[in-house]
Amino acid sequence: MADIDDFDIDRSIAQAWTEFQTRLSEIISVIDDSGDLTIGTESESDDPAPFVRLACPERDVVRAEAASNAVLGDDFQLTAAQNEAMQKLGWEPPTSSGPRPTPNFWAEVAQEESDRLAYLTVAALRDVYGVQHPIFLAPDQLAEVLQPGPTPIEGPVLRGSVVELDAVDLTSTMPRSPEHLNELVDAELTTMFGHPPIRDVEGDVAIRVGSTMLFLRTAADGQDVVVFAAVVHDVAGRSRAMEVLNDLNVDARWVKFQLVRDRVFVTVSVLARPFVPAHLHQAVRILSDVADGIDEELATKLNGRTTFTEPDEH
Repeated sequence: MADIDDFDIDRSIAQAWTEFQTRLSEIISVIDDSGDLTIGTESESDDPAPFVRLACPERDVVRAEAASNAVLGDDFQLTAAQNEAMQKLGWEPPTSSGPRPTPNFWAEVAQEESDRLAYLTVAALRDVYGVQHPIFLAPDQLAEVLQPGPTPIEGPVLRGSVVELDAVDLTSTMPRSPEHLNELVDAELTTMFGHPPIRDVEGDVAIRVGSTMLFLRTAADGQDVVVFAAVVHDVAGRSRAMEVLNDLNVDARWVKFQLVRDRVFVTVSVLARPFVPAHLHQAVRILSDVADGIDEELATKLNGRTTFTEPDEH
């Protein structure tokens, strides 16, 4: 089974934002007046959520506008500290004067300064609006290269008591090497989500299914693929945690719970010799259901916190 002992979710998230910022800078460097780019954030309510909009108002000039309280819904109103943080980052406050009045925070730079505008955008989204990972962003159609929206993972079709799967998903392929296995996995993830996956420097892929964040890693020897999620952090007592996880593992059918230092991971291993796409589909669906259904209860039981809970909130 692929080893996840060296996995550091904080490092992985930091790398994801760095890679996102780099890709965003590249897009800003070529954006023109043919269209705007809006990077929104997910919301479970009808209230207008935070966004950053990029446009080219004139040749070789790029302008960014970031949502202020004038346009944000009640659920997303910024505090005084957040408003101050935006200006400290380098965003200009809303203005009713000048050539381009706006109710939003704004920044306007020469297009050759795309790195600076990408930095301002990421800082606003991550540090002020509180977006935890780029996979939770909702860019419009101009930003498919950045982070397309998630595709729901559907279960197999049931016809009476028979499970029906697409023939292509049942086709097995014997990987020639670990690199070939990565290619097979990437091709299947592209089919599942509508865009090629992005691997970090360790080779891990972040996967979003609804509000759940999973990771995927292929084994160095090419024998299997492990899909995993960090469900609890800052576990207080290892002995108590091991007892609870042992009980969970006795009852679990497909997944395994592991304690790695002070974090609890839930994993499912997919045999990869041969590689069968349907098995990967099922593993992602099973793990997302388990991770989403148990994280809060388990965090309470272990006096820890879930992935996107601030450390001082438990």
